Amino acid sequence: MNTVTFKQANIKFDDLREAVGRSDCISESTEVIKDHSHDSKDPEEVAKILSWAQKAKVPVTPWGLGSSVVGGPLAVQGGISLDTTKLDRVIDIDTENMHVTVEAGINGGILEDQLQSLGLTLNHSPQSLYRSTVGGWLATRATGQFSSRYGGIEDLCVGFKAVLADGTKVTVGGSPRMAVGPDLRHILIGSEGCLGVITEVTLRLFRIAECRKFQTVTFPDVTSGVTAMRQIMVSGLSPFLLRFYDLAEARHAMKDAAFSSPVMFLGSEGSKNFSNSEMSELLEVCNKNSGVDIGSDGAESWMKRRFDFSTIENVLKTPGGVAETIEVANNWSGISGTYDALTKALKPFADEVLGHFSHAYTDGVSLYVILLGQAESPKDAELQFEQIWKVANRAVLDSGAVLSHHHGTGLARTQHVNEALGSSWGLYSRLKKVIDPSGILNPGKLGL
Repeated sequence: MNTVTFKQANIKFDDLREAVGRSDCISESTEVIKDHSHDSKDPEEVAKILSWAQKAKVPVTPWGLGSSVVGGPLAVQGGISLDTTKLDRVIDIDTENMHVTVEAGINGGILEDQLQSLGLTLNHSPQSLYRSTVGGWLATRATGQFSSRYGGIEDLCVGFKAVLADGTKVTVGGSPRMAVGPDLRHILIGSEGCLGVITEVTLRLFRIAECRKFQTVTFPDVTSGVTAMRQIMVSGLSPFLLRFYDLAEARHAMKDAAFSSPVMFLGSEGSKNFSNSEMSELLEVCNKNSGVDIGSDGAESWMKRRFDFSTIENVLKTPGGVAETIEVANNWSGISGTYDALTKALKPFADEVLGHFSHAYTDGVSLYVILLGQAESPKDAELQFEQIWKVANRAVLDSGAVLSHHHGTGLARTQHVNEALGSSWGLYSRLKKVIDPSGILNPGKLGL
């Protein structure tokens, strides 16, 4: 069984042990608390803990694998850090309906490896695949590197089970589609642990594609590459891989400091005939926008190391290292303005400001900006991080972009959630008051 950990919050430990019915899954160890202070239970125990916590008015913050880069799982008001990573069973693999049902604490990479051994795949491939849980994907409304074809986690999730703040267990969804009231899945998908704890998830399955084709295409500038992306998406093509890097990040993506052009990675999958045909169509669109096909090596090499965090991790390991990732999204008509505003605003805070466009739709695209730099000391680096987020959030909102595309809001963006949601903020705050009237679930997040 996994542990429940605490920061001191006037908790009566004996009362909690009695409520849960056992003591071996509860820890007040300083060392364990430390492990849950930076970025199992079975479902019945989760329900007992939440029921007790609401009555005792003790905060509860769900914890998966702690891979959030915006501070989502940090228990900023103390209380219980609810570790879910022993909720890790594969419950059912249904190859008739093409569904897989798992407990929410399962490591996404371990699940994907198991499915691939059976010729199956989730087609959900975030860079954090091996560092994140399925429940975490739903909680943050995550998306993956193949989303231009397969969509985000909201498209791949069939349904789930969850426990609400008072210990009530609910089952939501489970069919291909239904028109029986609103789609209640979306109350908890993206709620960042503020409205409930997800305990079990059913996801769609896919057969591994027969064939994959890759190509690497250079463009003379950012505008031509973004235009090609838009034309690809509105043409009805659906590449599973569609990523475009500005010159600064192209040099990293191509592992070549002398690389001289923005670059796009393309991937098509399906039958051999389909993949060849779609790739031909993709390259034709690129060619019409001054794109030059330079072969498959760049895209294929990236695919092999797409889960590699080492560039950012190596910077952060150095004293005073500054490395940050900021992902947003805008419509096609506004994304160039967001790119210009964000890269310009962040330039003073890093030695390198890198940008790429991915997760494309018919009406817009996400933008990922990465900062790499060095401050004089760790304290200076901390202050620099605060300034980066302050400046970035302002630039994003002023350019009309959405505050976050797939990382959630956590601590880095929470003070801007009210502004970002606009008139719909009142609807969310009403939901919070009804579902979690005591405000015990992940307090201090999502603008509350």
